[in-house]
Amino acid sequence: MKESVRILRFAIVGFSNALITALVIWILMDILDCNYLWSNMAGYVAALVNNFFWSKYWVFSSGKGNFWKEIPLFLIAFGCAYATQFIFLLLMVEVIDLNEYLGQFLGLFVYGAVNFMMNKRLTFKN
Repeated sequence: MKESVRILRFAIVGFSNALITALVIWILMDILDCNYLWSNMAGYVAALVNNFFWSKYWVFSSGKGNFWKEIPLFLIAFGCAYATQFIFLLLMVEVIDLNEYLGQFLGLFVYGAVNFMMNKRLTFKN
């Protein structure tokens, strides 16, 4: 598969994950009045399963790959991507005093870049 097609597919899946993440964060922060950090964690975890299956079967087309080997690698990639965006979010909100919602939005791009590279090179490598 061409890399441009893979990136486009990743962007589509990423967009759906961003919607899931944003919806959960919004519900928790605005409706349930939860802390922005707990809301952030819940939002990313909510999109995790969706992301794994779309990444495995559509983005990286590793349908014949070892499912039980890919799950822990996917979780490692998720952990690294999430930790990177979480640190970014903390810096944006606590140090730079950026609006919490804008920090959440910008963090999606940080997460996406790290997640794509790690899954391409680690989880679903050929």
